[in-house]
Amino acid sequence: MNIGMRKSIVTGGKEISVETGKLAKQADGSVVVRMGDTMLLATVVSAPDAKEGIDFLPLTVDYREKYSAAGRFPGGFFRREARPSEAEILVMRLVDRALRPLFPDDYHAEVQVMIQLLSFDEENNPDALCGLAASAAIAISDIPFNGPMSEVRIGRINGEWIINPTISQMKESDVDMMIAGTMKDVNMIEGEFHEISEIEMVEAIKIGHAAIKEQCQFQLDLAAEVEGANPKREYSHETHDEEVRTKVYDFAMDKCKEVARQGLADKAKRSELFSAIKEELEGQFTEEELEEVGGLVSTYFSEVKKKAVRSVMVHEGKRLDGRKFDEIRPIWSEVDYLPRVHGSAVFTRGETQSLTTLTLGGKMDEQMIDGVIFKGTENFMLHYNFPPFSTGEARPLRGTSRREIGHGNLALRALKLVLPQEFPYTIRLVSDILESNGSSSMATVCAGTLALMDGGVPITAPVSGIAMGLVADEGKFVVLSDILGDEDHLGDMDFKVTGTAKGITACQMDIKVDGLPYEILIQALEQAKAGRLHILNKITETIAEPNTDLKPYTPRIEAFKVPNDMIGAIIGPGGKIIQALQKETNTTITIEELESGEGNVQILSNNADDMAEAVKRIRLIAFPPTVEEGETYKGKVKSVQAYGVFVEILPGTDGLIHISEFNHDKIEKMEDFAKEGDLLEFKVVGRDPKTKKWKLSRKVLLPKPEKKA
Repeated sequence: MNIGMRKSIVTGGKEISVETGKLAKQADGSVVVRMGDTMLLATVVSAPDAKEGIDFLPLTVDYREKYSAAGRFPGGFFRREARPSEAEILVMRLVDRALRPLFPDDYHAEVQVMIQLLSFDEENNPDALCGLAASAAIAISDIPFNGPMSEVRIGRINGEWIINPTISQMKESDVDMMIAGTMKDVNMIEGEFHEISEIEMVEAIKIGHAAIKEQCQFQLDLAAEVEGANPKREYSHETHDEEVRTKVYDFAMDKCKEVARQGLADKAKRSELFSAIKEELEGQFTEEELEEVGGLVSTYFSEVKKKAVRSVMVHEGKRLDGRKFDEIRPIWSEVDYLPRVHGSAVFTRGETQSLTTLTLGGKMDEQMIDGVIFKGTENFMLHYNFPPFSTGEARPLRGTSRREIGHGNLALRALKLVLPQEFPYTIRLVSDILESNGSSSMATVCAGTLALMDGGVPITAPVSGIAMGLVADEGKFVVLSDILGDEDHLGDMDFKVTGTAKGITACQMDIKVDGLPYEILIQALEQAKAGRLHILNKITETIAEPNTDLKPYTPRIEAFKVPNDMIGAIIGPGGKIIQALQKETNTTITIEELESGEGNVQILSNNADDMAEAVKRIRLIAFPPTVEEGETYKGKVKSVQAYGVFVEILPGTDGLIHISEFNHDKIEKMEDFAKEGDLLEFKVVGRDPKTKKWKLSRKVLLPKPEKKA
């Protein structure tokens, strides 16, 4: 019995195989993609018809990593996979953003794409295969799709570009870039870079797109051999009335253009004027007509509004808020806004505002990650919050959204490359968007830079970010700097670029139209560079460089290395010594074993004297001075016995003061003369040849009593 079909392609020197017809055959499309021993199962199912009242594509992309893929148990009480991690959500967004524009505009049946990691070889990263897997599953189904598409990762080591580098190779790469596209175009980019130039970015995109074209042709060849992949299913999800459309266009087009020409910077005022036109438009219909075609009137008015705004931009050179195409909205910023936090900044650009706070902590504050691909800790976090009041809305709060996770991750990638290498603190930035009218993620990057410098974090260079847009109409196009929310919604491209004065640190691009020539992309990047530098100047006007001192309420941290064989002595049996040290010095102490074999000690304290005492005592344990016979020491009583007391000569080294060496006078009960914790002065008088314990004497330091007559 012949089960399934398998075809292979070589990308970047690595074989990728796609198998279908073997697993999950009740799905509309199902494939198993394999590179090395990393394997993914991707399935797609689309509802037979659209639900009533749905005028959009209800697409769900879900990606899950099975712990069994890496031979591990999930953490937590239930020991099973639960809600998706942030890493999984970020992969879902990468695939969704590349797939969504490729479905027909009039296709509204629910579509669910599910991708599962079945096997992970710890070298081949599955996220670079997810786009190919999802598209291949759709390609071999009968679901209408203007693909296929694929995604690849681009890295660079010692100047050499690498397609789909391994996890080991990525540790040496100065580029981490995901590119998605079709046979014709690139439609999604996301990545982080070590301050590369615009020309280098375009070079990486071209290399990635060449591999994507090969993978798209591979999917077409695969689908040609799958029965049921062609023809695609027939559907009719939209009903139109050309008479109503003509009436709406004739009535509203010129009125919408007139509003677009006014150049109003106030978003609320623009919205009010467009709403007034729509209300006037609806007055042209009877109540009975609106009951029947009211939905179409709203749809056609949205079309008219979009066409009018785009036409005024492209053919009349006027933006919605009256700016020039390369003009940045007014900027003001402020640092040290909040008195008790470790760093804070307000960054406002036009009607977009971020209040960002900095918190610095110790090793214990690092984020613990227990994922399939990565298990460990992260010492830099950036959280982005987008409350409904920022856009003047009242809507339910339902936890952290995928959008918030994605925007926060973009800002984190933009800033993490300028953080200092040797910095003992765990860093958390929180960006609360208080106003939003476009580019809130880029406002987060700018506010994050300001907050870091305000808090005294010695970043290597300030970073700024800008969102670029594109509007194309009738063969003409314009590139827009610092786009508004409306320009993002009505435009053809959302291209976010962040960087220092030296080069690009991160980017994210989504393209909604076919055929973006590289000439336009280069123009957008050069225009973005000019905008970034303008914003950088505004940032450095507020604060030119990081403060030299930490804020008063920031905990102080000292870190130093100790020999590996002394870690156990510092911790003590069952943690006894380190727990006592923390309690007695009011500090938090952590020890981490480094790859170099040394131990890294980190001490966190809010008091200089406590810090000094903790450092001194740990150094005495890690670098113990030798006990010398004949020398005098002071130490605490560790225990009281009937035959004498054991005292601490040096940290980790004890000795015995025998009852006969405690006093000149005879002692009946030792507990009457000493108790645990007493500080005694004594002299080292010798060493027991059998036990090797030091013999101590307090008596020799005391004056001899006079002889009685």
